[in-house]
Amino acid sequence: MRTDSSPGTLPAREHLPAAPAGTPVLDVVIPVHNEEKDLQPCVRRLHEHLDRTFPYPFRITIADNASTDTTEQVARQLAAQIPEVVTFRLEQKGRGRALRAVWSASDAPVLAYMDVDLSTDLNALLPLVAPLISGHSDLAIGSRLTRSSRVVRGPKREFISRAYNLVLRGSLQARFSDAQCGFKAIRRDVAQVLLPLVEDTGWFFDTEMLVLAERAGLRIHEVPVDWVDDPDSTVHIVRTATDDLKGVWRVGRALATGSLPLDRLTRPFGDDPRDRDIEDVPKGLARQLVGFCVVGVLSTLFYLLLYSGFRVFTGSQTANALALLVSAVANTAANRRLTFGVRGRGGAVRHQAQGLVVFGIGLALTSGSLAALNAATSEPAHSTELAVLIAANLAATVLRFLLFRAWVFPDRREDDAARAAAPSSSSSYATAPFRAGDVADSWRDATVPLMPVRPHDTDARDLR
Repeated sequence: MRTDSSPGTLPAREHLPAAPAGTPVLDVVIPVHNEEKDLQPCVRRLHEHLDRTFPYPFRITIADNASTDTTEQVARQLAAQIPEVVTFRLEQKGRGRALRAVWSASDAPVLAYMDVDLSTDLNALLPLVAPLISGHSDLAIGSRLTRSSRVVRGPKREFISRAYNLVLRGSLQARFSDAQCGFKAIRRDVAQVLLPLVEDTGWFFDTEMLVLAERAGLRIHEVPVDWVDDPDSTVHIVRTATDDLKGVWRVGRALATGSLPLDRLTRPFGDDPRDRDIEDVPKGLARQLVGFCVVGVLSTLFYLLLYSGFRVFTGSQTANALALLVSAVANTAANRRLTFGVRGRGGAVRHQAQGLVVFGIGLALTSGSLAALNAATSEPAHSTELAVLIAANLAATVLRFLLFRAWVFPDRREDDAARAAAPSSSSSYATAPFRAGDVADSWRDATVPLMPVRPHDTDARDLR
């Protein structure tokens, strides 16, 4: 079993240890902006539910996003009346900004948030956080789009929600079912490493966090929820949708260029038979063989199509050389990304140059086969030429895989780990190496100071 991990990766998942007295296991954040009417019934209902059903110490944090009504005063009153309630004030709007600031400063091992309207039935809260406490999962989300969910909302919101998730599946290959449900949780150790990579400060924050977590191989647990639409919701659908699409484009471009240091989020497997070393079999060989075969089949079809097209205008040797050259460039690029998992632009030119050397060997094999065929018969049939080329390409394919694996794309996991830990200036996502315990301090520097409100705190406005 492999137990080693590269610098910056997360440790193996474990059940949360018993927390010291007075330390909450769960911190539920309620981000609000001008919610003076809904805040008090929401907090009291949530507190009553947690006090009655949650078996661990908990905290409820009200994150006030620059409210201009009496939301701040209501939050202070609740914090003064209920010991498990605290409030933070931010002078800038943005749900993502609020969650990132409060989660980064929290000492609770499990962090969650929910919308103030409590559209989601609270009975799903314990199933949401239980896999995080047990160490089974890294993040958890409530989903309104699973078959066992029960949802009451209008056709307009239903269409927008499903269309948005289709966009995520088609553009970012997202596999989670519901990105927008305001009911999510994350382990603090994961948040400390993941949050610095999330750029958005608004409504797209959730989606970006989930996409990056999924791409890094973290485990996302989905909980079917009962959900009733809030007809008085203040969300601006058109503006939010526009911002979300901009975020999809930004994240998709970053993933395509390989500029995200997702290696920081990898976890070692536990005692899993699939993770054990098998004697006499190089690591990753089976997966690479499958990927190489798939790419090889597609490349061969592409090559034969090109050869048939070029053969109309030129001789067999020239058509073979042109078709093999074009297909070799495409084959090297596809194997680089899909078979050997090399991402980003670093070394791409060198890989193509080495791939052209491999192409030269394949050209020699196929050209020699054609020369032998032409020597045997003066006018061979086109089908005979294709059969000879297929046989020659099979031999060239075996040699190409061995050269790719041993020379063009050798196993450089240690070098990749070093590069992931080193700072990079090529992207706004790249950050300097850090320790997990430093994250909260770094985010405090990036946001306005957050001060917990205590019962004895006073405000000059309260004296009026």
